[in-house]
Amino acid sequence: MVDEALRRVPNSNGDKNIDQVNQIRDSLAIMGDNSTAFSLPQPHLQRTKLCDMKDAELDPLYVKKRERLKEVVTSIIRPKIVQGKSLNGKQFVSFLEQILDALNKGEIPSTGSLVEVFNKGILERCLKLYNERMAKLVLPMSGESLQKAHVEHRQAAMNVFDEQHFGRHHAKKSVDKLDEEIEKVYKNIMLANEYQSSKLCEALYTRCEDKMDHLQVLRLPSMAKFNAGFIQCNQSFHGECVGPSKINYEKRMMKMLEKSKSSFIKDYNHRLFNWLVAFSLFMVVVGRFVIKFILVEIGAWILFIFLETYTRMFWSAESLYYNPVWHFIVAAWETLVYSPILDLDRWAIPVCVMAVIFVVYWRCYGRRKHGPMLLLPMYSNPKDRHRTE
Repeated sequence: MVDEALRRVPNSNGDKNIDQVNQIRDSLAIMGDNSTAFSLPQPHLQRTKLCDMKDAELDPLYVKKRERLKEVVTSIIRPKIVQGKSLNGKQFVSFLEQILDALNKGEIPSTGSLVEVFNKGILERCLKLYNERMAKLVLPMSGESLQKAHVEHRQAAMNVFDEQHFGRHHAKKSVDKLDEEIEKVYKNIMLANEYQSSKLCEALYTRCEDKMDHLQVLRLPSMAKFNAGFIQCNQSFHGECVGPSKINYEKRMMKMLEKSKSSFIKDYNHRLFNWLVAFSLFMVVVGRFVIKFILVEIGAWILFIFLETYTRMFWSAESLYYNPVWHFIVAAWETLVYSPILDLDRWAIPVCVMAVIFVVYWRCYGRRKHGPMLLLPMYSNPKDRHRTE
């Protein structure tokens, strides 16, 4: 028994070694005052083969004390009862394994797990606060503004957690988890911002591209109108396109605008020359057969001859477009076709209809009612002269 093993040894001779042994036994006696211990002898000299030996091959004293130890253990311990059932050794080991697994998974409350559960509710509220504030942002927005809003709302959520959290060591884990969850939400918001920015800039780019294509095929070519549309499209894009996609679309926008402008300038002079030739022929017909005004016809013939004969004889196509006379013609054309007051390309058909109505009215009713009001030379009709005589 332990009491016998821990009993003090008499030391009448004052041996120091015996005193040290007695001190150790006194310390052990304080720690276990109701314990039982056995000192088993060595079972066999060949220790590496103990598992393969039978009891008959072992030391008889060892076997005797081992059996006694079994009896003592059986008399001391009580069977474990779980849910009204007694467990044997294997069942008890399985039960302990289940308990250890539950402890490792946090299913059995402990001091740390209770703190984590308490802080989990605070963490969810702080994360919800961050989500609600970030949801109020209007996307798309610039990356700097989004980063600034993220830092501001993250700090607000962290301040709320610092005011309400419980514990120190476990609170540090909750802070790290809160920061990790906030970063996940922020990454999703950045992806949404990139998508909305790309969607907006793509729509603006497509709108400008369609507008440039429309300006390429104006009925009446006008450099002033093209430049106005060019500037308006460029300004609207830079003002409305925001977000991380703006830089990429700005490069695409500049390439598209430069390409459109170079293409327009390339065709502008040629189309204007053709328009002036057609206009001169049209005015010849109008002056001769419609209003019968000889000065209009003469002026139209002069313009037609100048464009088709003189320019081809004395000027090349390149030198014509750089000549001051051509610049004067272009300036007069631009003033006539496009101005802040009147866009002739848009109102060309209504203006022509009104002009035709006016000419018909003037030819049919104006001269009869008011008589000849123009003192400029007109075409004379021999039949009208005979009737007058």
